[in-house]
Amino acid sequence: MNMTDRKLVVIGGDAAGMSAASKVRREHPEREIVVFERGRHTSYAACGMPYYIAGQIDSAEKLVARAPKVFREKQRIDVRTRHEVVAIDTTNRRVRVRDLDAIREFEESWDDLLIATGAAPIVPDLPNIRAPGVFSLSTLQSGIDVFEDIERHAPRRAVIVGGGYIGIEMAEALLDRDLEVTLIDMAPQLMNTMDPDMADGIAKAMRDAGVELFLEEALKTIETGPDGRVRQLTTDQRRLDADLVILGIGIRPASELAKPAGIELGAAGAIRVDRQMRTSVPNVWAAGDCAESFHIVKEEPTFIALGTVANKHGLVAGINLSGGDVEFPGVLGTAITRFEDLEIARTGLSEKEARDMGIAYRAKTIEALTRSHYFPGAAKIKVKLVVEEGTGRVLGGQIVGRAGAAKRIDTIAAAITARMTAEQVAYLDLAYAPPFSPVWDPVQTAARTLS
Repeated sequence: MNMTDRKLVVIGGDAAGMSAASKVRREHPEREIVVFERGRHTSYAACGMPYYIAGQIDSAEKLVARAPKVFREKQRIDVRTRHEVVAIDTTNRRVRVRDLDAIREFEESWDDLLIATGAAPIVPDLPNIRAPGVFSLSTLQSGIDVFEDIERHAPRRAVIVGGGYIGIEMAEALLDRDLEVTLIDMAPQLMNTMDPDMADGIAKAMRDAGVELFLEEALKTIETGPDGRVRQLTTDQRRLDADLVILGIGIRPASELAKPAGIELGAAGAIRVDRQMRTSVPNVWAAGDCAESFHIVKEEPTFIALGTVANKHGLVAGINLSGGDVEFPGVLGTAITRFEDLEIARTGLSEKEARDMGIAYRAKTIEALTRSHYFPGAAKIKVKLVVEEGTGRVLGGQIVGRAGAAKRIDTIAAAITARMTAEQVAYLDLAYAPPFSPVWDPVQTAARTLS
């Protein structure tokens, strides 16, 4: 069958799905492409939701890169929102679809299928976990729901469950909305992807801003008032008043369609794919947060749910679905966030990960300034590097600091990808001017201590 004659069905209309569909359309202007999306929106910036909730972005529409109507009219991609795929038949190459508005089901045929269903928030099985005032952030609509709830009910006390990226960003957002904010986490530190010595500074900044932090405490119950809305929750150590609860416990790959269809699962229950985003079943592909990735340092499959990764997955899948031949090179888990003016970033292996892998390593942490010491606005930055013992190869890095600190993580990510040593990083020809960096950039200062 000619590639142009192969009908493509995509399940999921966000980053990975629409990146792939758009690439296929550019390569094959006449090919039939159908996208099923169970929500109302396509191609939106989920990472921007906390800033919309905070009021820093004045419209949810600004988070939409391309609306369904644009895909339909300008790219001739048949995008059907409020359509949920409920089953995949790989033998007869059909999907069963539920039209959520018309309340009917039908089947759609395909020659090639791309699963791009994303990730779903982890929601504990507790009574009242879905009571009014309790939210998980995943889709753009969930962010809109939180914003509208705050506008309508004017809550005064918020409790955030989970101290990862969503928890930290939502703490800032809710402080901006003048709420009293408490954050609980069952772990002994915030940001488990970082080492404790780097996470300590995040906790201090949050407490200094007025956030109550209760670590090593697990959520036990959620209690509601006479109106059915959340009023309190309890941990294993205390009772907390709450008019608003944000669950940021974590996410899981939304891969539940795969296993009944005979499609193999891999790391953390994500859909197993090769480097070209092919699944274990011919003509079925997967990309984005529902699919596993290859970790460049660990050299094994991993589950990394990030918008940057999803877009790249989608592009690779789209190229190969168009008849190309490319491989996804892998991930490092490079991530960046902030709490107010404190910037936070990490990439590669933490010390804990290196220990768990049995790697002999060395690690050093340095403190420096983001600019020349005499230049106005010079701020503190803390950089940690992890290198392989013996070779000096850079394995990971973490950064916590004020304005201008965190994007330096990209230098470390590039160095890890290139398999550079700490000594090579120390002698990189990086840019310098007093408004941007000391003569020795803090990343290079850290590298010098390990070279």
